[in-house]
Amino acid sequence: MTAKHVIDVDRCKGCGLCVAVCPKNVLEIAGKVNSKGYFPAYQARPEDCVLCAICCTMCPDVAITIVETARAEEAQG
Repeated sequence: MTAKHVIDVDRCKGCGLCVAVCPKNVLEIAGKVNSKGYFPAYQARPEDCVLCAICCTMCPDVAITIVETARAEEAQG
């Protein structure tokens, strides 16, 4: 199994806590507002994410999760 970092942009209030604690500087605040009028966080450099989950722990709105995904080879098997 592999994992994927997911941000629920409609839940995010753009507080920036996740951006501040990311050890790999993966996250940034978007320049476009979400459905609630906030500037949400997004993965500016997803290839640098090490899935440490510090952002998930820090997020007060529980807007960030890490979910397991099946690799293509496993899905075909």
